[in-house]
Amino acid sequence: MAEANDKKKFDLYLLRRVLQLARPHRRVFTLALTLAVILAPMAVARPRLIQEMVDGYVFTNDVDGLTTMALIIFGLLILESAFRYVFIYSSSLLGESVIRDLRVKVFNHINSLRLTYFDKTPIGTSTTRTISDIQSINSIFSEGVITILADMLSIIVVLIVMITTSWRLTLICLTTMPFLMLASYWFKEAVKRTYQQVRTQIQKMNAFLQERITGMRIVQIFNAEDKAARDFREINRAYTQANINAIHYYAIFFPVVDIISAASLALMVWWGAQDVARAGGVTLGVLVAFPLYLNMLFRPIRMLADKFNTLQMGLVAAERVFGILDRDDQIENQGSLTVDRLEGKLSFRDVWFAYVAKEWILKGLDFDLNPGETLAIVGSTGSGKTTIINVLNRFYEFQKGQILIDGEDIRDYELSALRGHIAMVLQDVFLFGGTVAENITLRDPSISLEKVIECAKMIGAHEFIEKLPGGYDYQVMERGATLSMGQRQLISFVRALVFDPDILILDEATSSVDPETESVIQYAIEKLIARRTSIVIAHRLSTIRNANQIMVLNKGEIQELGPHEELVQIEDGHYRELYEMQFLEVE
Repeated sequence: MAEANDKKKFDLYLLRRVLQLARPHRRVFTLALTLAVILAPMAVARPRLIQEMVDGYVFTNDVDGLTTMALIIFGLLILESAFRYVFIYSSSLLGESVIRDLRVKVFNHINSLRLTYFDKTPIGTSTTRTISDIQSINSIFSEGVITILADMLSIIVVLIVMITTSWRLTLICLTTMPFLMLASYWFKEAVKRTYQQVRTQIQKMNAFLQERITGMRIVQIFNAEDKAARDFREINRAYTQANINAIHYYAIFFPVVDIISAASLALMVWWGAQDVARAGGVTLGVLVAFPLYLNMLFRPIRMLADKFNTLQMGLVAAERVFGILDRDDQIENQGSLTVDRLEGKLSFRDVWFAYVAKEWILKGLDFDLNPGETLAIVGSTGSGKTTIINVLNRFYEFQKGQILIDGEDIRDYELSALRGHIAMVLQDVFLFGGTVAENITLRDPSISLEKVIECAKMIGAHEFIEKLPGGYDYQVMERGATLSMGQRQLISFVRALVFDPDILILDEATSSVDPETESVIQYAIEKLIARRTSIVIAHRLSTIRNANQIMVLNKGEIQELGPHEELVQIEDGHYRELYEMQFLEVE
């Protein structure tokens, strides 16, 4: 019992929270509620007028009176149709407006989350939350709360009119009501369970499809198409079965409701006909109007169970969406320091970092990098090279120590201002769908095409871009699939250049580039880093031997630190070993 009460309280909490989303659209919300109140008595007026037509004008052969009543009913029907159109439109507009705002809010929130969220959450799950689940919240407004209120008002008004017309006939008609309530409750609970299964299966399918389609190259390389197809068939079968289960309950419920309403109508006719025959009981007009009342009573009751399920579905989806919005692993952006330019002095002071508590990746890093100097970082896989870049950009928060830029703690800088002065060129270049120019500028309107071309010429990318169909307007496919690795890498260099950073980071930027392309960009890299504080991570020592300092990392600790000339002199040094492997053998 306590668990059921807690669930009801939780549902009410979710409902209140969803309704609060409509505050910016309170005018539309008020309009829809007002129309819901108006439509209930308007709908009941029609059968009441028909009753008056039969009793007052049909048996008296009053043709003029019949014509007048018919015109009144017709005019009322037109007015009701107009009001119902506005009601349906306004409630749907309210829902669409709310989810439009909510999508933006969720997307912006996801943008602000730490990378740990993306490390642990499949992309398909976030996509489902942002698109499918939010769309389900729309139904709370368009088919849920407001329409449920309208139907309940209609039921109340119809019952009042029926009772005032003939309370005995009303009681006869309502003898089947307990069966209808029982069927509706069973249907509501059964469909709620199946809907939760459907949402779970949709999430699994989205995550599976996103992962397999993104990784299709690997699937085909390792000849795993059949295995992927079998896995997809299993997920698809489970999703289909969840939908079939829901259809099964619908297929049972609606015929049962039709049988119950038909039984109620039969009882009404049986009793009412006897009452008419006895004279002094119900009139023939009442007997004609009551089937219309019954239809207006049973139709919303039958739909209420479905609408309560729709409301419950929306609340389940809302719980999932709010689960993202309530995540507190956002990057803290309490700093307010902004500067036009950075000098580029970088200092790590006893920095410790762990992705998982106490499993330290960086262990007490301590070093300085002066403005305009280049620091090269080498080390085996897992030594912490890329992690240094992640904490410097505040993609992850370090647990101990301090990182300073120009003598100021990086947490004192406003986050966008900090990242606005740092540019990165990664090994795995990500290109978006769009033109080459849009990928370089990231659609920043403040960056002109002339600047893009100037930077492309500096890097040596202008020639190959001009040869593409359309040049800088060439449409890049998803992730740059139609471009070579070297071409994608060159575009990423131009992208870094156009933003004119004060601190430049090259993370394995040339490790996947062929020697010919590497020779094209090597001079540009040296020219680029000559006037910027730079951090270079590379396996190829040819790209770092001219760095001011070279850091050798081993299991998160600085093993060696100094210029190339000093490190190659260290007996049994790790850097000297790498140097001999890569250079002396070639020589």
